[in-house]
Amino acid sequence: MAVVAGGTRGAGRAIAVCLGAAGATVYVTGRSVRGHPATPGRPETIDETAAMIRARGGDAVPVRVDHSVEPEVRRLFDRVRREQHRRLDILVNDIWGGERLAEWGAPPWKFDWRRGRAMFERAVYTHIVTTRYGVPLMVRRRRGLVVEVTDGAHFGYRGNYLYDLVKTTVIRLAFALSEEFRAAGLRHATSLAVTPGFLRSEEMLEQFGVSESNWKDAIPKSRHWFASETPYLLGKGVAELAADPRVQARAGQVVGSWELAKRYRYRDVDGARPDWGKVFAKMGK
Repeated sequence: MAVVAGGTRGAGRAIAVCLGAAGATVYVTGRSVRGHPATPGRPETIDETAAMIRARGGDAVPVRVDHSVEPEVRRLFDRVRREQHRRLDILVNDIWGGERLAEWGAPPWKFDWRRGRAMFERAVYTHIVTTRYGVPLMVRRRRGLVVEVTDGAHFGYRGNYLYDLVKTTVIRLAFALSEEFRAAGLRHATSLAVTPGFLRSEEMLEQFGVSESNWKDAIPKSRHWFASETPYLLGKGVAELAADPRVQARAGQVVGSWELAKRYRYRDVDGARPDWGKVFAKMGK
């Protein structure tokens, strides 16, 4: 039984779909519902994600939640507690909402702090409050998996002051929770972070003026686009982690989709096995 917080589009959607296809009942949360998309210019909804899960034979429950609003998060997990007999096996934190808040090229002494605060609240506080109300269901059973979705499996600078702080803080949240699990003697409760590589999300495909069927046409626009991946490379990896009895060995770590694909021997949905980690390593030389 899983909750995917931020399952509207991108990696969150793919993770929800893959967990559902693997047999989990998936509560898909986000702010965008049919007829009321919350992000300007983006048509995707949690209802669509749920329909994709059901089309693959899975069980999905879309729930409209603004994860920055504590009472809404509390009501979500109260519902999960009632409907799933106090059981939660997997919690995925993929809430973001900062696409239009990062001021690329602006140093910290020049950007708008109101936008910066909003980014931190949307992309970090939301993870904290969701963990606060979701994890007690795991502690009760003394087992579970918490997955934090970030950007980058490295600790190099990500090119923007607040974006860097947000994405590295998410990794630290996974590490800190793993330490708390250990201190509480919860040997079967695991927390870790995951990251996609160069992601061909719905929004990125639009930016490059292509669709998934002809994505290679955009390679001339970016010399690294050839190594891009669909959200399902990460989605499959999270499903594999959830099924791995030795997942505890990854506790507190951040792991890339390309590493998971190698470890569990699977490919992207188009048959490719992109390796962003290898490409990124060469970029630093």
